[in-house]
Amino acid sequence: MTTANATPAIPQAPTWSAQRAHAWYAGQPRILGANFLPASAINQLEMWQAETFDVERIDLELGWAASLGMNTMRVFLHDLVWAQDAASFKQRIDTYLDISTKHGIRTMLVLFDSCWDPRPALGTQRAPMPGIHNSGWVQSPGAAQLADPASYPALRAYVEDIVTSFGNDERVWCWDLWNEPDNQGGGMGYYQQFEAKDKIALVAQLLPQVFGWAQACAPTQPLTSGIWLGEDWSPTSAILNDVQKAQLALSDIVTFHDYSWPEKFLARVRQLQAYGRPLVCTEYMARGMGSTFDTILPIARAENVGMINWGFVVGKSQTNMPWDSWKNPYTFAPPSVWFHDVLHTDGKPYRTRETELLRQHVNAV
Repeated sequence: MTTANATPAIPQAPTWSAQRAHAWYAGQPRILGANFLPASAINQLEMWQAETFDVERIDLELGWAASLGMNTMRVFLHDLVWAQDAASFKQRIDTYLDISTKHGIRTMLVLFDSCWDPRPALGTQRAPMPGIHNSGWVQSPGAAQLADPASYPALRAYVEDIVTSFGNDERVWCWDLWNEPDNQGGGMGYYQQFEAKDKIALVAQLLPQVFGWAQACAPTQPLTSGIWLGEDWSPTSAILNDVQKAQLALSDIVTFHDYSWPEKFLARVRQLQAYGRPLVCTEYMARGMGSTFDTILPIARAENVGMINWGFVVGKSQTNMPWDSWKNPYTFAPPSVWFHDVLHTDGKPYRTRETELLRQHVNAV
């Protein structure tokens, strides 16, 4: 951890060499898992706040995940929970990691997130809006924090404390420093009105600093931030923005999101293979968009790409609803095809064949 007065240099390259990254990746099991939020929580705050930290539900759902062959979960933290009571928050993270390890599951921890509501607030979270996808998810940092450089020392302290506390912990598999940092909120444009002015420019300045803060803590796990926006991610691309350039330049392993048809997924993989680092897809599987376990997992096996789909158990996040439910809510009947998620709230598979495919994928030679 850096000293109180030291300012880590803004990095220009990953800490890990490509050789080290590949050697590390070769020692991993075939990565398969989901983005994890228990059905009882609408967002990161409700998952982690003391009053709503649902140990029994987490244990139940991670047991289901292990039964499907999942060995990895991607889990979002939130800086406001840390700011409220850092010691207690870290105890709850430790509890979660003990539960996940009991089920043979390691965790990718996500520190920041630019998606959905930019007005996070501690306390009781709002109830889900009927029939709407991810109606309560919140950003970290929020718009007010992002727009105020005076808040950055607290964000740095959060990064340094969490990464130092868990940076040598074998239960933590990887650090995702910032989810979709150049995302303009979500909600089919609904949240745009609440975003910080010049958000992308602010993030482009802050993201390399976040990498520097984390690198200075010398974790034994790799650091990454996943690219998701745009059509050409190749090293010769002329359309990468400053955020994307930082993500690709500073990540120890390359991570990405893709919810499209298999041919586009494969094209994305080909573009990113040119960076010469291990690849992990940290978000995929949107049935209505053409991204399914049936079509994507065979490509991932052939190309040695780790796979973490969005959504596990349908619950308060309602991510079985499609994105366009923000314009056309499913208030009277569910969608004819689930968008995300794998299991019903009681653990019953949405589609039994999918659970068979997951087990086959992780066990295939």
